[in-house]
Amino acid sequence: MKTVEALRNRLQELHQRTAETPLFNPVFQLSHDLSRQLESGALDLAEVEGLVAELECEALQSRAGRLRRLVAPTDPAANLGSIATLLNEEDGFSEFRKRWEAPLLHAVFTAHPTFLLNPAEADAVAGAALADDPLAATVCAVPHVGPKITLEFEHGEALDAIERAARARDAINATLLGHARARWPGRWLDFRPLPFRFASWVGYDMDGRTDISWTTSIAFRLREKARRLGTYVAQLTAIEANHPLLESLRAGEAHAAEMAALFVQPLTEPEALSAVANRMTADEPGKLLSLAPATARLEADARAATDGQAAIGYATLAAAMRADGLGMGWIHFRVNSSQLHNALRRRIDPDGTLDLGSKGALSRLREVLAQARPLRVNFGALAIETSTAMRQFLVMAQILHHIDADAPIRMLIAECEQPQTVLAALYLARLFGIDDKVDVSPLFETETALEHGGRFLDALLAEPAYRDYARLRGRVAVQTGFSDAGRFLGQIPAALAIERLQGRLADAMKVNGLTDVSALIFDTHGESMGRGAHPSGFADRLTWPLSRWARGRFARAGISIEAEASFQGGDGYLFFRNDELALATLTRIAEAEGALSGDYQNDPFYDRTDLSLDFYRSIRRVQREHLESATYARAVTAFGLGMLKSTGSRVSRRQSDIHADRTMSLRQIRAIPHNAILQQIGYSVNVIAGAGTAAGDEAEAIADLLGRSERGRQLVRLLQAANGLASIKTVGAFGELFNSAYWASRPYRGTETHLENGCLGLAEYLTKDDRAGVFRRLASRLRVDWMKLHRLLAMVGGGKAEGRDPVADEQRRNIGLLQAVRLALLMHMFLRAVQVPAFSRANDVSRDDVLEMVLSLRVDEALAQLRRAYPVIEPKIGDFTLDEPTDYPDSQGEDYSAIRARFIDPIEQAHALNIRIAAAIANYFGAHG
Repeated sequence: MKTVEALRNRLQELHQRTAETPLFNPVFQLSHDLSRQLESGALDLAEVEGLVAELECEALQSRAGRLRRLVAPTDPAANLGSIATLLNEEDGFSEFRKRWEAPLLHAVFTAHPTFLLNPAEADAVAGAALADDPLAATVCAVPHVGPKITLEFEHGEALDAIERAARARDAINATLLGHARARWPGRWLDFRPLPFRFASWVGYDMDGRTDISWTTSIAFRLREKARRLGTYVAQLTAIEANHPLLESLRAGEAHAAEMAALFVQPLTEPEALSAVANRMTADEPGKLLSLAPATARLEADARAATDGQAAIGYATLAAAMRADGLGMGWIHFRVNSSQLHNALRRRIDPDGTLDLGSKGALSRLREVLAQARPLRVNFGALAIETSTAMRQFLVMAQILHHIDADAPIRMLIAECEQPQTVLAALYLARLFGIDDKVDVSPLFETETALEHGGRFLDALLAEPAYRDYARLRGRVAVQTGFSDAGRFLGQIPAALAIERLQGRLADAMKVNGLTDVSALIFDTHGESMGRGAHPSGFADRLTWPLSRWARGRFARAGISIEAEASFQGGDGYLFFRNDELALATLTRIAEAEGALSGDYQNDPFYDRTDLSLDFYRSIRRVQREHLESATYARAVTAFGLGMLKSTGSRVSRRQSDIHADRTMSLRQIRAIPHNAILQQIGYSVNVIAGAGTAAGDEAEAIADLLGRSERGRQLVRLLQAANGLASIKTVGAFGELFNSAYWASRPYRGTETHLENGCLGLAEYLTKDDRAGVFRRLASRLRVDWMKLHRLLAMVGGGKAEGRDPVADEQRRNIGLLQAVRLALLMHMFLRAVQVPAFSRANDVSRDDVLEMVLSLRVDEALAQLRRAYPVIEPKIGDFTLDEPTDYPDSQGEDYSAIRARFIDPIEQAHALNIRIAAAIANYFGAHG
């Protein structure tokens, strides 16, 4: 079996044997077949790499096809034509302005660890998505190794994506302006289009990381300013090569670039910082702080222009400046509540006697808010500040004072579970005189925050100081997230809990007289079905986290919504990987949002709460049982993070000792890798599990409700998409890797006598390992629930299961092939590790410790220990041509090249292929995480 076609045929044969015995595992049997060939020498790692490369290619083609299905058509003329069809000829000028002068969506380009594809792969997939047949396009002749993913890399990727999005928005704005000019020639320049707004938190997000200094944020914002001014210069030059504004724009670009370079050098010494800070704060001719005069000049030019295209060009550029200001877009800072509380204590509770969750603290915060007077700050104050949260507010103040005075800044607060935390942030913003430019936004993501979020919002919006602040800013800003919510509640319960919280926000705003401000709802739903984004299209993608029902609650209260969603890392950025995709993506969003603007129709899902609430609670109960189960935790942590490719600059787990994986808490693994591990072991538990069990005795009624409900059908589409890629047999196959009986029996018939010592060594070691039973028990639990889900989905489909989706079937088979090859590679690694000759204990690490590292896929650590134990002497003493004689070394030094070649190098090569397989599997899910 040296070709993928041979593997595919063999797997098909093996699947037929499940009719004979339900316990037969085709995936594991195929891996066993491959392992026997690999260990006998009939197949070598170079040939396995060929199989992996071909399967990788198919996975990339599949991803390109999925991307095209989501955004097609991609032809720019067709998409601008589609925008034109959204312009209702019956609209009056006021209706037209109302529809297109407020953003349809705020798109936030975030960068948690989700850069699965390297730049060459991303370009290839994005290019193939433009083809009529993405599967026929060449996406495979690209290197699978890319640059190291650093914060600098992530920032560059974010800016590239935003720049393409901005060009697409310019094209849409020009179309809108052209329509207005033709329809209302005397009034069209009163129209100020703003269909989309862009933002990023890359370089400003301090939640869960300590590697971003204040100078990083300042330098990044200055780079963004220089780059955006450069694009303004290019646009204006194309309209009028000698426009008077070009001189000041170019001077501003040069000044920002120069300042950015100064802030990347070491500034630890007071003298160095003082010199740079004084340059930054000096009133220099190129120090642009506002584009308001430039925007007004361009609007005047548009009015005066006799050439229609030039007039539209000026107006389009003015619209871009109004949207983005002196940056690529708006920026989001983020801290967590504990960082904020630590900063607050220094100001109002230096003795630590005040309980910040108490009514006493609330009363004290009211006092200090009323008494707060702005303090002047400088870069010296910023340099000596040790509190993370206080430092973030100081950075925001300096950005507003010295980089961009116009663009507001978001302050996101993670793990925010009490209104005192928001008031604390408001106090710090007022303390530094920036509360009129900062939107404080609590994040509702934890189970506690979602459970008690309604009372939180009632209490917060009842505070007069907060209501005054909301009116000052013109919005109430909140953030709802699927990361931890989707991990700890499950994706479906998380979505339903979040929409209920959004409904409570509408109620609280109405009760507290805040219908005159907008509700800015930032849904950080990530980009895969494992992180909250819906895979079925942009209409589902936009309404899964912000449902029609929730939108209807705001509409009935007379509150306008500012919808905001994340485009996360390498996957979200794929939608903006080239200009054609960027325009297609924004067009699909405009179409979907246009369809959502009509009157909300009642959905039976919300009328029959006796069924839907019980369904929600039952799914949540099953998800909680998994999370509280030692079986589930052990299965998810069985390989640590060793199955995953490194996809970001933020660490994915805390450090622990060699044996810590055995007792690792799920909370030690962040949400993105947690969800990615579920994909890798074969079953997206946090998406699928619980729905079948939850139907229970009411299965027929639940099925009927889901079938009649728009929200219910959306829920079913998510289940079907995840289930289409799931394989419980694969979950069971991983357990067989740790089955002592398998290894003891493998050489029993005498067919692999050369492996007897290795197999028996593994068998003996694994008698005390718990993972075989763990995976077996998890697979059994999932199977029972899946059978009930299969029955429920059949009922929704009218009493029979829907027809097989040939695309999903092919994808699932290809994942099965990848899993079989991976299992064979893991067996190869295990056998090599157990046969490594004994070495003297060094650094408290023994050979058994190294074996445990390999079994837990902490391969880099194992290889480092093995190379230390078995060094290759290079060069040798005889390689030197020296005049001075030597009698030492007086014996031949021991060279471990043979041990390296037989044991260490194969482990390294096999693990590298394992990581490539992980990326291929993730591509079928559309994202890592």
